[in-house]
Amino acid sequence: MLLFGGTFDPVHFAHLNMAEQCLEHFGGKTLFFMPNRVPAHKQASGIDNADKLAMLKLAIAAEPRFAIDERELHRSGPSYSLLSLQELRSELNASGQAQEPILFLLGMDSFNSFDSWYQWRDILELCHLVVYQRPDEHLSPSPQLQAYLNQHQCNQGSALESKQAGLVYFLAGPQRAVSSTLVRERLQRGELCEDLIPAAVSQYIRDKRLYMAS
Repeated sequence: MLLFGGTFDPVHFAHLNMAEQCLEHFGGKTLFFMPNRVPAHKQASGIDNADKLAMLKLAIAAEPRFAIDERELHRSGPSYSLLSLQELRSELNASGQAQEPILFLLGMDSFNSFDSWYQWRDILELCHLVVYQRPDEHLSPSPQLQAYLNQHQCNQGSALESKQAGLVYFLAGPQRAVSSTLVRERLQRGELCEDLIPAAVSQYIRDKRLYMAS
């Protein structure tokens, strides 16, 4: 199972590229985007979750291998990945897929601070981490996270199928220099962003007047 969690605030081409690269590399049938309701590690922008979900649906509409897991949008309180992964593992067990690994996709910036996540070691008992690494990004973990990596990094993607959870795999690939922060800043200045976000998402933002300076 391929899973990509994040704020997607708003979703942009770098998110879609990461998801596409992950699907192509692992040959998965479906990759699930799992948008956060209240991010535990980032400041919220104030955009309604219904709007973030609508934009994500527009962004992935043309790719049948993309889907959305909405569970975190319906959870009260901060979006802790551990809770969602516990639920997903229980669902897989109940459906007779107890041995299916969960591959949790995240960027290098998120991985470098992964040991600040809520009960991060428990997360790694439920899934593998697939860390997407752009050519200009560098690994800079804390000593604690580096110690874990020394024991659990794998260099072959196929190794993730051999056990249920616990491994870290670095997936190298190209990515455009896009971030949600950059998109929001340009939108606040009234600039068009169709070079950074899908046209349908850009149109939705204009129609709803999202991210614009008051």
